[in-house]
Amino acid sequence: MRPGDSGYDAARMGYNHLFAPQPDAVVFCADTQEVVDAVSWARRSGVPLRVRSGRHCLEGWSAADEGLVIDVSRMKSAMIDAASQTATVGAGLTQLEMVTALGAAGFAAPTGTEGTVGLVGATLGGGFGLLTRRYGMASDNLLAAEVVVASTDGGATTVIADEQNNPDLLWALRGAGNGNFGIVTSLTYRIHPVTHAIHVVATWPGLEQLSPAFDAWQRSAPHADDRLTSQLEIRPDKVVLVAVLVDGSSAEAQQILAPILAVGKPQVLTDDARWADVYAGFQIPPADEAANWKFLSQFVYAPYPPQAIDLVASFMAKAPTPDCNYFTNAFGGTVRASEPPGGSAFAHRDALFYAEPGAGWGVRGGIPAADDPLTDECLRWCAEFGEALQPYVSGAYVNVPNAGMPEWESAYWGDNVERLRAIKAKYDPQNVFAFEQSLSADGG
Repeated sequence: MRPGDSGYDAARMGYNHLFAPQPDAVVFCADTQEVVDAVSWARRSGVPLRVRSGRHCLEGWSAADEGLVIDVSRMKSAMIDAASQTATVGAGLTQLEMVTALGAAGFAAPTGTEGTVGLVGATLGGGFGLLTRRYGMASDNLLAAEVVVASTDGGATTVIADEQNNPDLLWALRGAGNGNFGIVTSLTYRIHPVTHAIHVVATWPGLEQLSPAFDAWQRSAPHADDRLTSQLEIRPDKVVLVAVLVDGSSAEAQQILAPILAVGKPQVLTDDARWADVYAGFQIPPADEAANWKFLSQFVYAPYPPQAIDLVASFMAKAPTPDCNYFTNAFGGTVRASEPPGGSAFAHRDALFYAEPGAGWGVRGGIPAADDPLTDECLRWCAEFGEALQPYVSGAYVNVPNAGMPEWESAYWGDNVERLRAIKAKYDPQNVFAFEQSLSADGG
């Protein structure tokens, strides 16, 4: 697709309409050879390139003005080997498509909770959601990847990264793989027999119970039975707990969650269903979501003191739109207990939980973000929210990048940065795969 083509506007836009890139072309690749050809053409033509799958790069870095966008979203395949409990999938699958395919075969793997997010992008940055405390990060379950890398002849070639072939690249892909070293075209995962899950949703209207509910959650959720993972979503008008228990009963879920559910009188809904059905059930169609988004990522290593929880309550009480929220996901369990064989570049295993202030505004198909008076207000609110919590948080999550953050490499990858730079120098010495916060071999 090029400017002037009838489908160009749809092709260039991502999920977050805060950004409206104008690339010179978007190429939709159907197989690995087409990716090789696209990278080779871009290199030999001197054209910068970007890599895209699910279009959920929240800072818009999977596309750019000018240059070539290489889109792998049409590379959809899923080969499930029940005997070896592995699945090899194309890089175009969304998380919902992965959950659905595995569920039909009686399996699951940890993913994030947003179904339209590209599976490859979520995995390569880490990947966590409501199965994480039981099965680890999505990247922990990554066993192998096919990767298109820049070749020494000025073109491109394909390599395999697994425990026997290029294990250093596999290590780097587990947490730092988003567009840094090459284009991943297929992934092989360890999958887990899961037939059903217990899904619990507890809702406290208003924000009156935010402080006790948050404190009870943060002191129990990261230390609960590993089979249960939970999240809190704080909105301007309510506090919502979402939890999933695998290999258990509704009574067990209620017992594990008792310290939180004892706060106030929440409305509690419990469902025992197929995990794929649970997952599909909490999806929101993108057309029904706000057009523009700004998020900040943070990790929390010690429980918030009362003043930090008060800050959350204060900012949410003055949120500029109903689509603003504060989201958390409990860690601990398998994430903290073990790394995959060969290790991982993900650096925040010891966090108690992940936290994310987020602002949403605007209507899809409405006025552009640049012309919306809410844009400055929402960006300012989110920035001030994140800054206020800085004394209580540490690090950041590369899948929810913090644009403009100083020392962002160490915030994402901690002590792994120098090793990652060495791997960048080995597989992409000419910095073909570059964007606003991509790794560089020399640290520049």
